[in-house]
Amino acid sequence: MELIIKNLDKKYSNGVHALNNVTLTIKNGMFGLLGPNGAGKSSLMRTLATLQDVDSGSVFLGDIDVLNNKEAVRQVLGYLPQEFGVYPRTSALELLDHLALLKGFDNKSDRKQIVEQLLLKVNLWEHRKNAVASYSGGMRQRFGIAQCLIGSPKLVIVDEPTAGLDPGERNRFYNILSEIGENTIVILSTHIVQDVRELCTQMAVMDKGKVLFSGNTDDALLEIKGKVWERKVTKLELPKYQEEYKVISNKLVGGNPLIHVFSETQLNDGFTAAEETLEDVFFAKLNELV
Repeated sequence: MELIIKNLDKKYSNGVHALNNVTLTIKNGMFGLLGPNGAGKSSLMRTLATLQDVDSGSVFLGDIDVLNNKEAVRQVLGYLPQEFGVYPRTSALELLDHLALLKGFDNKSDRKQIVEQLLLKVNLWEHRKNAVASYSGGMRQRFGIAQCLIGSPKLVIVDEPTAGLDPGERNRFYNILSEIGENTIVILSTHIVQDVRELCTQMAVMDKGKVLFSGNTDDALLEIKGKVWERKVTKLELPKYQEEYKVISNKLVGGNPLIHVFSETQLNDGFTAAEETLEDVFFAKLNELV
């Protein structure tokens, strides 16, 4: 199964060019979609989830025309948006049963089996009778994954799923997503580079509606291998270095900025070679340094 996206274009009425000739090919497994806020990630996710139309382009999931056969897409789609609402006093058991019914599982016995399996899969069985509205952030996201998996979807889309989760919940979430991605197309839209590095072998970087990079995460790292240098500077020195060098990023370490600089030749002046990271790739692409 492949998801083939060609030349998607979308302009909103306020003039924002949310999708600008977006072309991607996504196969089974975990695919990371990286980009800052406003990059166009959510616009692309909403389009794939049949929640909005585009001005031009095409999308095919196998032989399903995603843009023109939305009902067929919804039968094989699992979608976890960045925020989702729940009925305030409804238990996880009741809500999943209701969602399975809406998904077309009319047989009560079949629904019961599906719901029980999903709650066990996401480790919420002990909390099945509690209202979803009372769940912690991590538990709600795990419930979100459970509702995503009703009907064994061929395409699962998760939008900023680990924002606000503590490390323990994030790891639990990683494990669930990894298991799903063994036999399904899973698109993980995020601005958290670590999520992509932990989970995905394929990725794309988007900014201002455009795809800046698409490919294997290891290939992305190879593009900048041996070309990243680091140095500690003072806060007062930072503007000078930003003017003189191709600064990829800077972060405070011990109260002073540690800068990462892109250079194809060796740098002296206190610089040392840095081990390249996916975060370096991300910022280098955004700043058009590579």
